[in-house]
Amino acid sequence: MTTIEEVNTGVENNDMFNKTEVETFAFQAEINQLMSLIINTFYSNKDIFLRELISNSSDAIDKIRHQGLTDKSQLDSGSDFLIHLKIDKTNNQLIIEDSGIGMTKDDLVNNLGTIAKSGTKGFMEAIENSQDLSMIGQFGVGFYSAYLVAEKVEVISKHNDDDCYSWESSAGGSFSVSKVENCDLKRGTRMILSIKDEQKEFLEETKLRELVKTHSQYVNYPISLWVEKIEEKEVTDDEAEDDDEKQENEGAVEDAEEDKPKKTKKITEDNSAWEELNSQKPLWCQNPDGISNEEYEKFYKHLSSDWDGHLGVKHFSVEGQLEFKSLLFLPKRAPFDLFEPSKKKNNIKLYVRKVFITDKCEDLMPDWLGFMSGIVDSEDLPLNISRETLQRSQILKVIKKNLIKKSLELFNEIAEDEERFKTFYTNYSKSIKLGLHEDPQNRDKLVNLLRYETSKSNGETISLKTYVSNMAENQKNIYYITGENKETLEQSPFLEKLTNKGLEVIYMTDPIDEYVVQQLKDFEDKKLVSITKEGLDIERTEQEKETFENLKKDFEPVCKKMKELLGSRVEKVVITDRMNESPCCLVTGEYGWSANMERIMKAQALRDSSMSGQMKSGKTMEINPSHNIILSIKNKLSVDENDKTVKDLVHLLLDTSLLVSGYSLDNPNQFASLIHRMVSLGLGDGEGDIDSNEVEVPEEIGEDESKMEEID
Repeated sequence: MTTIEEVNTGVENNDMFNKTEVETFAFQAEINQLMSLIINTFYSNKDIFLRELISNSSDAIDKIRHQGLTDKSQLDSGSDFLIHLKIDKTNNQLIIEDSGIGMTKDDLVNNLGTIAKSGTKGFMEAIENSQDLSMIGQFGVGFYSAYLVAEKVEVISKHNDDDCYSWESSAGGSFSVSKVENCDLKRGTRMILSIKDEQKEFLEETKLRELVKTHSQYVNYPISLWVEKIEEKEVTDDEAEDDDEKQENEGAVEDAEEDKPKKTKKITEDNSAWEELNSQKPLWCQNPDGISNEEYEKFYKHLSSDWDGHLGVKHFSVEGQLEFKSLLFLPKRAPFDLFEPSKKKNNIKLYVRKVFITDKCEDLMPDWLGFMSGIVDSEDLPLNISRETLQRSQILKVIKKNLIKKSLELFNEIAEDEERFKTFYTNYSKSIKLGLHEDPQNRDKLVNLLRYETSKSNGETISLKTYVSNMAENQKNIYYITGENKETLEQSPFLEKLTNKGLEVIYMTDPIDEYVVQQLKDFEDKKLVSITKEGLDIERTEQEKETFENLKKDFEPVCKKMKELLGSRVEKVVITDRMNESPCCLVTGEYGWSANMERIMKAQALRDSSMSGQMKSGKTMEINPSHNIILSIKNKLSVDENDKTVKDLVHLLLDTSLLVSGYSLDNPNQFASLIHRMVSLGLGDGEGDIDSNEVEVPEEIGEDESKMEEID
C-alpha cells in the first residue's frame, strides 16, 4: 500500500511524472453536453462535489474488497482501505486519493470520456424526452461534479491488471490519456483538481472538515486529511548540538556549567500528519442489543444539538424487497417553533449507503410527526441526478409508512410508564391531535393516546378506553363539552342534569379538540356526543319521558311567544330537561359550530369571513320548565300576551344565555345599557341617573321601563 511518504512525494512531484504514449480523445457529444448541464444546472450547491468524489472512492474500495473475498491475490498490492485528502495551495490543487480497485486505460477512456459503459446515453435520452431522471449511481456522472470547482481535472489510476495511466481534461471538449512510467500508486486512484480562482475556499482545511462531517462522516472507510503543522520550538544550544559535540563537552566542570547561562535558539519542527475526519461510526448500523442508553444519548445530542437528551428511541431495520435502517429519537421537549409555518417540516436526515443526501425531505414524515428526530439510511432509494431531491417513488412511501408505524410503537411503549407518558403528552398532545385530524389511516391507533380530564377524574387525565370502562351499563354515548378552560366548563349549565344523573363528561379545553371531534365520531361503538348541541339524548325512565312530553305540550304557547319576541335572534325556542338550576341555555345544530368553535374561528387573523355564515348554526334557546323565572314568564304571558316586561326579560335571558353558553354578544353595549338601567331601578334612582351617553336601547325593549319595577 502507498505510504504517507510515498503519497507526499507523489503529490508534490506530480508534474515530474514521466508520461508517455499520450493520446487525445474528443468527448462524445452527450458527455460534453452532460458536463455543461452539471456545471451550470444540476447542482444548486457546489459543496456536494466532495461528497460525490468521496462516494466514488468508497465504491471503488468496495469493489476491490469484494473481489478480495474470493481472490486474495487482488489485495497483494496493499490491504489497507483508505481515502486521503491533501491540499496543495502552492499549485491551487486539491488531491483526493483512494486505495480502491483503480482503473485500466480502457476504463479511463470508456467510463470518463464515452457513453459506452456509464449509461449516460440513457440519461441524456431521459433529458431530451423530459422524463424523470434516474439515480446518479446508475449513470456514473458523479465524477463530473468535480468541474463545479475545478478548471482542470487529472485522474491517475492503477489497476492490478494494468499499468498506471493518467486521464486529463479541462472540460473543453477533449481529454488525453497517457501512460505514467514512474507512478508511485500501487493500486487505486488519485484525482487532482486544479481549483478555480473563485472557489479557493475549498483549499481550506476548515471547509473540507465541514464538508466531510456534513456528508461523508459515516462512510465505511477512514477519510484522512493531510494537516500541515510546522511548529517553532525554543531549545538550548546543548539540545541543538549533535551527539559528537555533546560527548566533547562531557568532561567540562559541572560548576562552570552551572555558572554559565545557557544560550537558546528557535528551531522549526514538522509535525504534519494524516488526521482522520470520520472517526464516528454509524450507530444505526450496529446491533441495538449492544448499544447502551448513554451511547444513544450521546449520538442524539450529536445529531440534533439538543442539550436536553431524548425521551425515547426506536432502532430498527427493514429487509426484503426494500432495505433500510433507521434510528428515531423522541426529544424530551417540543421545539418552541413546532407549529411555525416557516419551520423545517421534519428533522429526519436521509442517507443512502451511509452518505448524507438531505435533511429537507418533506415526504419522509407527516407534519404531525415533525418533532421526531433521526436518521434513515437506504440501500436502494432512487435519487435524481444531483441527489438533492428525491424521486416520488413507491419506496419513499413505504419508508414513510414504516417510520409512522415505528413512531406509534414508541409512543405506546412510553405510555406504559406513567411519568414518561405525562412528559410526552404535555409536550406533544397537540401533535397527536393534529395526527387524528390529518391521518385517517392511523386514527384508530392515535385515539388510544388521547388523555382528558373529566367531571369525575378529580384533576387526573384518563383515556377514552378508561372512560368507556367506567360507563354505566345502560349508557350509550360518550359525553363531552368543549370550552376555553376547565373552570368555566365546571360551571356550565349544560352539565347540571348529566352530573346529577351520575354521567361522566369529558372536558376538552384545547382549541384543536374542536377539529378532533369533527373526525372522531365514535370510539368502541360509542358515539361521541357534544352536550352543547341539539339532540342530546339523556337516558330517561318511562315516567320521565311521559312527564317531559306533557310539559312539551303545556309550554308550547310559551315557546312560540318567546320565539316571536326574539325574532331572528334565535331559530327556535324549546323546553329541555338538560338543566336543573339554570333557566335557559343556547344550543346549536348537531353539525354546526359550537360556541367554542365560533370563538376560535373569530380569533383567526386570516380567516375567510365568507365561510363563517355558512358554518354558524342557527341557535336554539332551550328553557327549563321547572325554573321559577320561566314559570313566572309563563304565568305573565297567560295573563297578558303583550306584557312589555316579559319582552325585556326574554331579551335579557337570551343575552345572559349567550354568555353562559360560551358565545360573545353581538351588541355588548346594548346589553350593558339594559343591565345599568335595571341596576338603577333596583337602587330606586330611576332612569335619570343613567349616563346620557349610554347606548340607546332598541325601542321595542325600552318602551315601558316602568314595567321593570315589577320584577324584584
